[in-house]
Amino acid sequence: MNETMVCVVGNVATRPVYRETVSGPSARFRIAVTARYWDREKNSWVDGHTNFFTVWANRQLAANAAASLSVGEPVIVQGRLKVRKETREGQPDWMSADIDAVTVGHDLSRGTTAFRRTPRPELTPPSDRSEPAWETHPATSPQAGGTAADGAPDADSGEATGELRPEAAMVT
Repeated sequence: MNETMVCVVGNVATRPVYRETVSGPSARFRIAVTARYWDREKNSWVDGHTNFFTVWANRQLAANAAASLSVGEPVIVQGRLKVRKETREGQPDWMSADIDAVTVGHDLSRGTTAFRRTPRPELTPPSDRSEPAWETHPATSPQAGGTAADGAPDADSGEATGELRPEAAMVT
């Protein structure tokens, strides 16, 4: 795939907006990325141009970003860059740069944070679709087998695992 992957370092510019959608949770926020450079004449660091990106997060990343991020916090975002161009009635063309986030994290070079794992939603166990309990009589059925010549449970009979097989059932 020819996707443009980017990694940007900046500050959260807007409060994350969290939404539950049909396709799953989604969150978006804006990040401000300002270039800094050393000005030799002033002998100090100077802020350059600021770029703003809309960051989109989905599924668990969306929930974690909405719960963890606040305006002004330094973050690192990695994801797919998407540049959109829209034409709005009566206005000149409008462009935006979006990042479909793969990962979002606090920038620890500029502060500390406390990481907490989010609990995974418990999966619903599948409904019980086991076979009905078959009546077995291994001693009276020549087809059932039951034990090998050495007295150990026969591997094919299912007795070693407690499994009951329909072919071992006696039909009257």
